[in-house]
Amino acid sequence: MYFLAFLVFGLIVGVIARLLVPGREGGGWITSIAIGIAGSYLGGFLGRQLGLRGDASPGGFVLSVLGAIVLLVAYHAIAGRRASA
Repeated sequence: MYFLAFLVFGLIVGVIARLLVPGREGGGWITSIAIGIAGSYLGGFLGRQLGLRGDASPGGFVLSVLGAIVLLVAYHAIAGRRASA
């Protein structure tokens, strides 16, 4: 049950991040889940490094979305550099 909740949370975070970051990424809902899960880990890590509590709280959700946004912006920077080269 925990694994299913983990996937749903990753999907929600990934979809919100993709809606907030302009641009087009390839992939569908599996990519959104991967972005959301990786963003959650990144947001949680950054939150702990900054001394913010982010586990299982509304702040944790916000940090997860911010982490996913950081990943999408990095993806766009890398993909844009490849397309122009």
